[in-house]
Amino acid sequence: MIINTTYTDKEAKRLIDSHLGAVFPLMKRIKLKGIGSKRMIIHDVSPNLKQYMNTVDDLNYGSIELRPKGILVHIHKKLNSFSWIIPYYKLHIYTSSFFSIHAEGKFVQFEKNKLYKENKAFIEKMIVQKNLVLNTTDYYEG
Repeated sequence: MIINTTYTDKEAKRLIDSHLGAVFPLMKRIKLKGIGSKRMIIHDVSPNLKQYMNTVDDLNYGSIELRPKGILVHIHKKLNSFSWIIPYYKLHIYTSSFFSIHAEGKFVQFEKNKLYKENKAFIEKMIVQKNLVLNTTDYYEG
């Protein structure tokens, strides 16, 4: 599910919190050494995400935010911001010549360049967090 997060909207915040849980508390953020990635260059997206990308030859940037039950992939188009809500149980991560995130029949491919290398530790943290959440039984209870 993709929502417009350009402006603070209580309904959008409520929707994100219901799917992914509230933002981590401050102490948990410090313990995790941050919950957001640095920006990365988007190489390609699935056809149903093309409408959220810049149409001119500008670079498209995206970032990832960790939540207790999933991730938010933030995409910026001109002055608008869009967030793709991905629960951990739908998240698939692939690494080949590009780093890509797949869910719900959509994907985002990030380039593996200097910006990717800066985010390598964050990506490992995201994978550990996903496995930690999905391997607990209380995740499935409600």
